[in-house]
Amino acid sequence: MNQNESYRGIFTIPPTPFREDGEIDIPSFRRVIEFCIDCGAHGLVYPVNASEFTALSDAERFQLSEVLVEQNAGRLPAIIGVAGVTPEVAAKFAKHAHDIGANGVIAMPPYLRRGNLSEEIIFDYYRKISDAAQLPVFIQNNMPPIGTNLSAEFMLNLCRDIEHIAYIKEETVPSTVKLSAVIRENTGPCKGVFGGAGGRYLIEEHKRGSAGQMPGCHVTDIVVALWDALEAGDKARAMYIYKEMAPLFFFEHQLPGCYKEVLYRRGIIDCPLKRNGKMPLDEISSQYLDEILATLEPLMIRKG
Repeated sequence: MNQNESYRGIFTIPPTPFREDGEIDIPSFRRVIEFCIDCGAHGLVYPVNASEFTALSDAERFQLSEVLVEQNAGRLPAIIGVAGVTPEVAAKFAKHAHDIGANGVIAMPPYLRRGNLSEEIIFDYYRKISDAAQLPVFIQNNMPPIGTNLSAEFMLNLCRDIEHIAYIKEETVPSTVKLSAVIRENTGPCKGVFGGAGGRYLIEEHKRGSAGQMPGCHVTDIVVALWDALEAGDKARAMYIYKEMAPLFFFEHQLPGCYKEVLYRRGIIDCPLKRNGKMPLDEISSQYLDEILATLEPLMIRKG
């Protein structure tokens, strides 16, 4: 990618597959990466919230980030999640991302805290990340309790005043309104704003000028098809795809772990388990998920 070009499109988020014993499953992880690439993703983002990054040890984060960059082999931009509980910890992850050949980094502000963080602390946090990474930095603006709801003005100040801060992933509520505020007030330092929330608001985000989406990767092929329709100005196809996805959007919103359950049913990973608890899936919801996926199958490029 040309250094002067901006990132755009579906930057999809692989999960962290675990074995039955709770240990990381690297062969499944490699298959997930290939799945994302096969599905037409425009970039990879890992490890972040949809990857259960807070359930990983530091050593696992380092190891799996290396596996992602190695398996990707330069085919897509690889954006490494470097959020830490302090600026010093985040800087270590950022330096590692630089050293392994990542293309960028993404971070929420420190996510374990008592009370609100001052803007001075958050500024220093992102400055240390930028200095350590020497790569494009995405600010991830997520809701509490894990996130910190940053104002459009403050995020644009970070983009302006810190050398490598260049992008924003906006997923506070309402993310669409905040996205417009960022774009309206942006005078040039921010190269693009990406949406989150699994793509549930992608049509409206695109209308507002988003640069792309960072969803969980379980239906990357379908989200890419939706994005392609929006980019082509095909409103009818975009709305058709969105309506077909709606049952899955509602289903996954109330059942944590759905991303991996779908990947398991699509034959990509060997085990759908999460750390710190199984997905609350009973017989009726399991059958309904199968019905949803059967309806979506005509839109899938990769069947498993």
